[in-house]
Amino acid sequence: MSEKITNIAKNTSYFTLALILQKIISFVYFTLLARALGPDDLGKYYFAISFTTIFSIFIDIGFSNVLTREVAKTKEKTESYLGSILALKVPLSVVSLAAVFILINVLHYPSLTRDLVYISSISMVLDSFTLTFFAVARGFHNLLYESISSIIFQLIVLVFGLYVLYSGWGLKWQMFALALASIFNFTYSFTLLVKKWKIKVKLIFNRELLKYVFTLTIPFALYGIFSRLFTYLDSVLLGILAGDTYVGLYQVAFKIINALQFLPAAFAASLYPALSAYWVRNREQLAITFERAMNYLIIISLPIAIGIFALADKIVLVFKGGYGGSVLPLQITIISVPFVFLGFPLGALLNACDRQKANTVIMGIVMVTSTIMNIILIPHYKAVGASLTNLTTNILMFVLAMALVPKIITYHAGKNIILFSKAFLAVFIMGVFAWYFKTKMNIFIVVILGGVLYFFLLYLFGGFKKEDIASIFKSFSRKTVANMDE
Repeated sequence: MSEKITNIAKNTSYFTLALILQKIISFVYFTLLARALGPDDLGKYYFAISFTTIFSIFIDIGFSNVLTREVAKTKEKTESYLGSILALKVPLSVVSLAAVFILINVLHYPSLTRDLVYISSISMVLDSFTLTFFAVARGFHNLLYESISSIIFQLIVLVFGLYVLYSGWGLKWQMFALALASIFNFTYSFTLLVKKWKIKVKLIFNRELLKYVFTLTIPFALYGIFSRLFTYLDSVLLGILAGDTYVGLYQVAFKIINALQFLPAAFAASLYPALSAYWVRNREQLAITFERAMNYLIIISLPIAIGIFALADKIVLVFKGGYGGSVLPLQITIISVPFVFLGFPLGALLNACDRQKANTVIMGIVMVTSTIMNIILIPHYKAVGASLTNLTTNILMFVLAMALVPKIITYHAGKNIILFSKAFLAVFIMGVFAWYFKTKMNIFIVVILGGVLYFFLLYLFGGFKKEDIASIFKSFSRKTVANMDE
């Protein structure tokens, strides 16, 4: 097995474990925060984060992706590329900060909301530079320290945030917990760069190099801007057009789906290297691997979506009173889970097969559609309108990406459709079971029995076999990919 394959496997393990722990800690903190703050204050908190997160993309307009790629290709030029990117990011940080400060005041938000945005902007800037420093580590094929850092970041937010919460210091200090974690991450990544990898961090103003870096960045920048707007603009528009309370109600659905995404994200992280290798050497195996990946995520995503849909009113009770208005938005949004999950192997396939531009175009179309729908629906339907937009645009993204698949591989959609039909029948019966018994027995027992019932029925219908799951992992295992390199 080559050193390259070993590094990929190790980095995938680090990334997957860190992602799982990060999502768990983040969701636990969100739950405790939601219970303590209520929808209105929770809405103010996440409006500020969403607002500054949108502007953060204009500080790092794809620079980190370019830096990782170029460092991986020519490590001896690391300092030159890093210095040039920092020379571009410093003025962009100043401009982005100015834009945040001006716009939040032009919108005439109350002083508390403005202060939350000001504090959140600390994280906006520092996190962007941290991303750049860790991009160098990625170029060195090292994700260990970034994985450790991401977990420590969430632990700082959790520990300091809960201390602030139960000390009654207020929302400003709550937001400062996030800034404190960002300060740690920035310091940690900078120290690693200087001390461990002996990289000199300085601004380099070389006109030709700056022009070259900026040119490389454009495709990444467009996708990053579209993606960031698609993900966070709904919360900002909710705050502007409906009010902070509806941001808080909507965040329940948003956070649940976000927490669940570690499953397809970790899967896609393992899948991508294999798809890339098969694209070059074995197109038939590429198609087989993609179809099996889609089957796997159909099997996983459907019971999650229907289970949460059926139990939404019980799940919302976890966040205490005041979140009754989250039930319908959660039910609408959770239907998008299968499309979100299946979007991960679709994105991996497009990127692995040199269709990055198509991914950017799709994201641009989806972002524009999302913005228009939110502007139309939110004033009338509030959080429900944002949820309808989220569902519609995730379906649109899936359909647009799927339309490209037959142009890349010989794709037999019938196999996935047959599996989907069997899984849907099984999950429908499971959903009826959960809906009926949720008021008659403990919710945790309902979840366990519902899961057992689903997999039993799916096995009975011939949609689930142990050999199928084993073959998925075997198709992109370290040994398989390594053999392709020989």
